[in-house]
Amino acid sequence: MRISFLHTIESNKAVFGLAAMKAGWSTDQIRHATREDLRQAIAQQSATSCGAHGLVHEALRSLMAEADVVIVTCATLGPAVDTMGEPSVPIIRADAALAKAASRAGRKLAVLCAVESSVAPNRELFEHHAAATGASVTVQLIPRAWALYEEGKQAACMAACAQAANEAYAQGFDVVAYAHPWMAESAELVGNKYRPIHGVQAALDAVRAVREGG
Repeated sequence: MRISFLHTIESNKAVFGLAAMKAGWSTDQIRHATREDLRQAIAQQSATSCGAHGLVHEALRSLMAEADVVIVTCATLGPAVDTMGEPSVPIIRADAALAKAASRAGRKLAVLCAVESSVAPNRELFEHHAAATGASVTVQLIPRAWALYEEGKQAACMAACAQAANEAYAQGFDVVAYAHPWMAESAELVGNKYRPIHGVQAALDAVRAVREGG
């Protein structure tokens, strides 16, 4: 099964690519496209404009031509994915796959975000999926995480994400979800018997479900 990834952050290429190869996909089954311009277009468009959505649809159609499934790794593109209509191959939103998996995994969910503007969209997305299971959702912002990420201070950024996860478990949350795929690396730093879940694994699990007809 061939997977195409649509990214808006270059570092997600390595995060998802490595995870896919560890899960059994070969390099010739994986294709990446990184389009920072799409994230910027969505962020800049007015509420009534559909031009940016059209750009996302065009990029997705190009990827679908050479794939059996497409994974959209950036949550900002999610609304545009939802307006595309019937795709020729399955399109998996990594953020939606994560919200669905988290809602099924426990009753008290903590969603950790690094960017202020991502808090409200994540709350809406996770609460939508949690409504089907009765889980509660709390969205928390990790101070300084995004600033550290942008400054290239990878170790400090991952440590901050892990600390936030540890604190969430200590507060009694039974599921901790990392809202941004690039946080996935820090899951191994969490000193708890549980590990935070993230969109990288959730998206690949969703691909397996497609492959198995689930």
